[in-house]
Amino acid sequence: MIANYHTHTFRCGHATGSDRDYAEQAVRAGLRILGFSDHTPYEYFDSRPRSRPMRMKPEELPEYAESVRALAAEYRDRLEIRLGVEAEYYPKYFSRLLELLRESGVEYMILGQHFLGNEIGEPYSGRPTLDGKTLARYVSQTSEALDTGLFTCFAHPDLIRYVGSRKVYEREMRKLCRAARETDTPLELNLLGIREGRHYPNPRFWRIAAEEGNAVILGSDAHSPEQLGDRAETAALDMAERLGLRLLETLAIRRI
Repeated sequence: MIANYHTHTFRCGHATGSDRDYAEQAVRAGLRILGFSDHTPYEYFDSRPRSRPMRMKPEELPEYAESVRALAAEYRDRLEIRLGVEAEYYPKYFSRLLELLRESGVEYMILGQHFLGNEIGEPYSGRPTLDGKTLARYVSQTSEALDTGLFTCFAHPDLIRYVGSRKVYEREMRKLCRAARETDTPLELNLLGIREGRHYPNPRFWRIAAEEGNAVILGSDAHSPEQLGDRAETAALDMAERLGLRLLETLAIRRI
């Protein structure tokens, strides 16, 4: 990997290390581009109590942006640093989210659809389900997100954990891959899933992506500095070669 656009920070509450630690490790790992993309705030319901923090708070966004921009200036001769966020597409709140991100000068978004609807009252997308309607909702909502043309890539598109009919999975995920291809949105092969032995990357999904000719980018999904350039990268490259995926080295940033 020479570029990683999926990097978290301590502000989300479930990652560790300073912003500088990530930059230093990126240089050691041989990256040329490091994109910070911490979990975006959603100011309308971030005050709700949670057992585990999920995203930065709205009041942390300006400091996050300032910190990343300062590092970008300091490291400009060694590393290209970009300022982004990982965001869900929630139709009810999306317009205001864009305003919030633009006010802080955030450059790009990657799509990470952890919940459906507008999150409140919805189960985690990675929870096992036999409900084909849930899978169809995931495909419909993320396809609508891609149609905005605002997402630089689709992070862990196979996060949805449908465990029902193979035929239904094939049909719906082929729709998703075609929506990504038609909007020229690369799909992210997620290294965190490999690193932690999660249910993704799902080979069934990535075989479909290979058949559909989707552009694919590796994403570290780093939650600690040492995860940049770790063994998961080798495993991801092996998987991509085995399945015949069309890998990209870098992404064209879609400014928001």
